Amino acid sequence: MKVLVDTPIWSYALRTRNNEYQNEIDQLESLIRDQRALIIGPIRQEILSGYSDLRKFRKLKEKLSFFENTPIQDIDYEFAAELCNQCRKNGVQGSHIDFLISAVAKRIDVPIFTTDKDFLRYQNVISIKLFEYAG
Repeated sequence: MKVLVDTPIWSYALRTRNNEYQNEIDQLESLIRDQRALIIGPIRQEILSGYSDLRKFRKLKEKLSFFENTPIQDIDYEFAAELCNQCRKNGVQGSHIDFLISAVAKRIDVPIFTTDKDFLRYQNVISIKLFEYAG
């Protein structure tokens, strides 16, 4: 099964040297080896944002170039708005990108690999699947 990998997981593997996240890094490496890791354009943008050093930016961009973007369809934006509205109605706030990630994951029926605790709150309202790993 494919897995949509969220920004924090990519960042641990590509940007940090913190052993605290080694389990998540190992899991991502396993998904990559098995060709199961998915990324969407907005996640790629988040990973690349914040680099004023052009050399580091280009190096990270090159690493990410090995991963094709999973297509986002017009219906995903509309569905993301619906998910946002459902959550808001139930007192759960979230970012537009998080709801777009959720919409794409639901459409293609894959779990989301993240350490972002907001997704646990969304899951109570919009029944998204989260990737379970030994973490």
